Amino acid sequence: MKKNIALLAGGYSGEYVISIKTAVTIENNIDKEKYNVYKIIIDRERWAYETADGEKIDIDRRDFSLPLPGNTIHFDAAFIAVHGTPGEDGKLQGYLEMMGMPFTSCGAIVAGLTFNKIFCNRVIAQSGVVNVAKSVHILKQRPLSVTEILTQVNLPVFVKPAEGGSSLATTKVKTAEELTPAIEAVFSIDSQAMAEEFVKGREFSIGVYETKGHIQALPVTEIISTKEFFDYEAKYTPGVTNEVTPAELNETQATLIRDTAIQIYSILNCKGICRIDFILEDGTDRLFFLEINTIPGQSENSIVPQQVRASGKTLVEFYGDLIESCLA
Repeated sequence: MKKNIALLAGGYSGEYVISIKTAVTIENNIDKEKYNVYKIIIDRERWAYETADGEKIDIDRRDFSLPLPGNTIHFDAAFIAVHGTPGEDGKLQGYLEMMGMPFTSCGAIVAGLTFNKIFCNRVIAQSGVVNVAKSVHILKQRPLSVTEILTQVNLPVFVKPAEGGSSLATTKVKTAEELTPAIEAVFSIDSQAMAEEFVKGREFSIGVYETKGHIQALPVTEIISTKEFFDYEAKYTPGVTNEVTPAELNETQATLIRDTAIQIYSILNCKGICRIDFILEDGTDRLFFLEINTIPGQSENSIVPQQVRASGKTLVEFYGDLIESCLA
């Protein structure tokens, strides 16, 4: 019998549009012979499924069911494609855990930890498996002066939201005068900012997932942006960034990135597909952890689909593995 899968997309953040694109790719590549897929769009007003004739039917959140006319759908699993809140910060995962519903990503506590870049960096730094650049945690309700910040980190720094993705409100700050405007830009969308020291080097990204009890790494991608860094425009505007998959690395470098990514995935007790980003420092080949994305983008040209294809798998096989792993 086919399993009923709720494909959850949308969300409450500026990454809503990216999430919708992610859901299109996933929906188009889930094996319809094995699974019935119901795409549920989440926003602040409702969680709704749209029928073929355009009627929107709300999810019954009391038991996470879909009351279609004459037939209530009870789901076997949820495939989370919501970037940002509430799909990447643990809120949606917590709800699904309370419902006893399997889902294709990290649990609520892990999602909440990894969503906050400052807290996640502290855990990764303590593990000792990889270098982590120095950073400062700046709270909107307890602001720090420019002097207080620059006694803890050296310019240049990246100022970014502590909780947020797609490089929204992220600025490379080179002078002390640029620091306050950059922090204010973050505070327009988030109550926590992060000022992190710049590490000069090559940027890499790698997908890691667990299937059949084994943690596997996908091929490494090098991100080569024509802009100064991999910002929102560079991520989502064709031609601005060159993403090379598999990356041109010697075996020592490739093994270092792959093994470190698997260790991080294991240390954090991740589930599903995660994408982990690194900087390989120029001149030293020291590897620095940048961040982990527990609901990475899956639009057709996103990094993870590129890596899946480079690994020799189809997206149909890959998404099937993720679904079966969460059902198990």
